[in-house]
Amino acid sequence: MWALHLTEFLAGLTIVVLTIRSAVRTLVVPRALQATLSRVVFVVMRKLFRLRANERHDYRRRDSVMAFYAPVSLLTLLLTWLSMILVGYTLMFHAIGAGDLGMAFAISGSSLLTLGFAVDTGLPELALTFTEAAIGLVFLALVISYLPSLYASFQRRERGVAELEVRAGQPPTGVYLIELAWVVGRLETLRDLWMQWEHWFTDVDESHTSYPPLAFFRSPHADQSWVTASGAVLDAASLFASTIDVPRIPEAEFMIRSGYLCLRHIADFFQIPVDHDPKPDDPISLAREEYDVAYDRLVRTGVPVRSDRDQAWRDFAGWRVNYDAALVGLAKLTMAPWAPWSSDRYEEGDYTPPLLPRRNRR
Repeated sequence: MWALHLTEFLAGLTIVVLTIRSAVRTLVVPRALQATLSRVVFVVMRKLFRLRANERHDYRRRDSVMAFYAPVSLLTLLLTWLSMILVGYTLMFHAIGAGDLGMAFAISGSSLLTLGFAVDTGLPELALTFTEAAIGLVFLALVISYLPSLYASFQRRERGVAELEVRAGQPPTGVYLIELAWVVGRLETLRDLWMQWEHWFTDVDESHTSYPPLAFFRSPHADQSWVTASGAVLDAASLFASTIDVPRIPEAEFMIRSGYLCLRHIADFFQIPVDHDPKPDDPISLAREEYDVAYDRLVRTGVPVRSDRDQAWRDFAGWRVNYDAALVGLAKLTMAPWAPWSSDRYEEGDYTPPLLPRRNRR
């Protein structure tokens, strides 16, 4: 009989240790660590939300469903952790003879929630009671500190996304960003934009690998997304570095590097396949014909472009290949709203274009 109780106690202890490990990896350690339990919860919740979202025929209604995915999944994960702690301690209380399973469950719940209505006076039982109560308080403190940090990072991210709409239109495009800067006669101010977005990408890289659920928190407006905004500003910088015939601004190239490192790191966490050392002539999701349309559009606007279109295309593709796979993969993962050269890269059947107004008008 003692062997059975020992096995039951060790099983409960294992559940508690694995739960604490999952919580520490998810909430405490400031780096992109995989936590199996957290991943399982988010994957299962995603399947459930996708079943609901797939019933919707227009993007706005589907977006309204998926807007709850990340917050509800976080709450579900918290409840899962607490439930596993409760089960683990229930097994340990029962193993040391605190009563039948019903009484062990009552003592465990009373201890975890620090209610104190069911306490056994034995020394082993008191030791378990105190440790479980401490774990419950620690979990509460972690959640209280985690959520403000999460939403502070979300607000910083979304401030940049909202500000970009002024320059890049909605949906955002790199071509429109450069067109508008040229039309208003302030092409030189793009240097400040590149520097601003270099810092933005650095911040998103740190926050979205430390707090991976942030990737699924959707923007306050259904037609905005941090992924499509990233694609627009990276495409604009790539066009600027490869196609626009103006003096070189190294800040654009630094920003591209900051951007593709950010997207790659986040893509790696979500196991999206990306090549970390692509060749300049590797294939990209953008066709030469699409680039030619953008080139001609810039010419019509009066933007000075390089005369060697073939070389300009090769240079643009050489920049784009660094972030192409990560950008398209994250747009699909997050179900980003429609935007040229990013979320419109899906194969048929993977993505349903939204019925959203396009406000790229001058």
